[in-house]
Amino acid sequence: MYPFLRMVWQMFKHRNDPPLPLTGTHESRHICMPWDIDLWMELNNGRTLTLFDLGRIPLAQRVGLIPALRRKAWGLVVAGGSVRYRRRIRAFETIDMRSRAVWWDDKFIYIEQSMWKASGECANHILLRTAVTGRDGIVPPQDVMAETGQEAACPEVPDWVRAWIEADNTRPWPPMQE
Repeated sequence: MYPFLRMVWQMFKHRNDPPLPLTGTHESRHICMPWDIDLWMELNNGRTLTLFDLGRIPLAQRVGLIPALRRKAWGLVVAGGSVRYRRRIRAFETIDMRSRAVWWDDKFIYIEQSMWKASGECANHILLRTAVTGRDGIVPPQDVMAETGQEAACPEVPDWVRAWIEADNTRPWPPMQE
């Protein structure tokens, strides 16, 4: 089940945090609960993706996106991602999450997120291709920024983000065609 109560808590907890620029970093703290673990008694890989929502949605709130979504009846989607899992997160372990937009093009906003253990080790890291959608499909990031009042210049695309985009573009779609 989706962690609605945890999402409400994160939104409430960060409701008065200062606004962030589009590329600002949102930091949040989370606990791996028993219902987040798998048979190996560690944070389930699928649940990791869900928990990243708990950092990404408050980030959207802090950059002014949530009011724009409501005004325009827009939605948020994930259009792709790449995750690195490097350290186990066990039940009741506290992690710090960092979330930020790193770059955007004419359709997508690329967001990176990471979970950090109390030891200072990075447990996992994700790069997401995200989009804002409206009735007519994907809303260009420039239109989203205008609606949120975030008239930021697009940063240089990091080499590792460019390489991931290029590699992902070589994948066949639809997949597994014979």
